[in-house]
Amino acid sequence: MSEAGYFVRAPKPGCLNVALVAGPMYDRLYDLIPEFERKTGRKVHVAARLIHPELNAHLDEVYRAGKGDYDLVSTHNKYAPSQKFFLRPLDDWFTESDLSDFTPPALEMARVDGWLLSLPRNIDVRLIYYRRDLFENPAERARFHATTGRDLRPPETWEELAQVARHFARPPEMFGFAFPGRDSGLFGTFFELAAMAGGRLFLPDLRPGFVDSAGRWALGFLRRLYHEDRVTPPETPEMRYDEVSALFREGRCAMIADWPGGFYQYGDETVSKVAGIFDVAIYPAGPAGERWVYSGGHTFGIPAGVRDEEGARALLKFLTSPDAQWYEAKHGALTVLKSVSSRVAGETPPNSLEGRRLALLQQTVRAHMLLPPRFAKYPAIEEALWTWLQKGFTGECGVDEALEGAAARMEEILSA
Repeated sequence: MSEAGYFVRAPKPGCLNVALVAGPMYDRLYDLIPEFERKTGRKVHVAARLIHPELNAHLDEVYRAGKGDYDLVSTHNKYAPSQKFFLRPLDDWFTESDLSDFTPPALEMARVDGWLLSLPRNIDVRLIYYRRDLFENPAERARFHATTGRDLRPPETWEELAQVARHFARPPEMFGFAFPGRDSGLFGTFFELAAMAGGRLFLPDLRPGFVDSAGRWALGFLRRLYHEDRVTPPETPEMRYDEVSALFREGRCAMIADWPGGFYQYGDETVSKVAGIFDVAIYPAGPAGERWVYSGGHTFGIPAGVRDEEGARALLKFLTSPDAQWYEAKHGALTVLKSVSSRVAGETPPNSLEGRRLALLQQTVRAHMLLPPRFAKYPAIEEALWTWLQKGFTGECGVDEALEGAAARMEEILSA
């Protein structure tokens, strides 16, 4: 047991054994598994359900040790290249007609070296979620204008976001902004900020390109929010995506960046204190005048050692079917099926919150996706970099020292 509700169990003979990514944004889909069991007569044993970093580490450990025993696993297009050694190519399972409903970009992201190593589950891009009630409050607007000489609005630049975050920060009851302070969440946030400052995390040869003015601004910006202005929670270094979402859901943060899957949680009055009083906005622009959003997509793959190929293929098709995609879309996910996308668009009033959200997500997918390079050592680099970046934003070391330490470690990994 790694965390409350997350687990690794022994495989169960006679069942399809699966390893799934866990978290509020993903768990709803698994409610459909009993339907698959009724329709097919096959039993599904969820042998592992772990948050993403722990799932990746678990799969790497068991398959490198030759002990992997799964029929289907959750993966992600940025991590699949590192899992190529145990994932089964799916090209012989699916014809072009079988795949015709998937959007071409989602399918392309699921390919590694030309091989289809998994089937897409979603496309993930972030928007800004903010407390509309606070932004529209006359007293807040008057105080912000008196202090800054500007109108209070959803931020259009990151520097404006920092200013608005300072305005709303009233710890410990309210924080102005929150970001994940560890793992891929911190790595991705730095990645996109550096790009929006005109920088490049990876040079064309995959060497580090972030020890420059853009990298200094990006890490310095996070350091300012946390260490200097203190507009973020003190527990930020321990926060992942789910903890950031929970903070906003509790009504304790004015703004966050979040994935599509968090949307319906915020509107659910049984679990959310911000239901009916939040809104969404496009990502702010960076110093270079551009918007870049760390992006990708979750997928499902089949290990090469699969025992029940027919059952695994049936479960894979079920979990990525139009019915499953529609179910996930109703709970906020951005679908990868053209038929479901058309259905969602046809049933969503354009001027509703949901309509505005979908329009902003589609705009982001069209123009602002920042995709990391796909190569086998990417997870190791992501792991090494976030630990140095965390030292930089918390004040454990200086910004330059953190960037140089991260770059040196990245060079070591690439050279090994």
